Amino acid sequence: MTKANLTTFLTAGLLFPLLLPGLPLQSGAQQSSAQGATAQGTTVHEHCSCPCMAQQTQGDERHCDMAMRGDTMTHCDMMNHGDIAKHDDMTKRGEQAMGFSQEKTTHHFYLAKDGGAIDVAANDAKDAASREQIRQHLTHIAHLFADGNFDAPMFIHSTTPPGVPTMTRLHEQIHYEFQETPVGGRVRITTSDARALDAIHAFLLFQIVDHRTSDSAAISEAAGTK
Repeated sequence: MTKANLTTFLTAGLLFPLLLPGLPLQSGAQQSSAQGATAQGTTVHEHCSCPCMAQQTQGDERHCDMAMRGDTMTHCDMMNHGDIAKHDDMTKRGEQAMGFSQEKTTHHFYLAKDGGAIDVAANDAKDAASREQIRQHLTHIAHLFADGNFDAPMFIHSTTPPGVPTMTRLHEQIHYEFQETPVGGRVRITTSDARALDAIHAFLLFQIVDHRTSDSAAISEAAGTK
């Protein structure tokens, strides 16, 4: 990233709280700290679909630099990307494609050094119906993704999520494993291919933003850990 681009990125990142209702304003000290960390490369994460940042086209991926506070992404999904009505439409498509209530369940997306994970849990531990529906869906998704079929997320988000073209092309280099959790399930995604890894992270970051999960954008040693 050039010095000019970094300056533009930092300025945009620090101004987002002024533009988005409900986001806390940073103090001068916090802004200085965040800017210093970003300059050192510790709070900048590339490869998301956020249209609020300056983007560039590289291959078949959409790239941008993400502003982060601590290890949490700045939520910019309301900027030029979709309002409440669009998010509600996505939620309805999600219920149609996944087969379970989005209100009774919670999604989480994790980035790891070897890939990441998609985690879905029933909000009520006694909700056996949602738990089983989640497990059925994620089992199916793991098989579809392994075959390079990403029709479900494309339908849900009404777009081709970043990373999907590469994940489709390199599907034989990516391993998808369904794992049961006490209140739902998880699809663990791993690869040893650098291009596939970059695409996986782009895909998961897009999910974090579009689903508004507030998950960390930090890359952990293992998916689901801090």
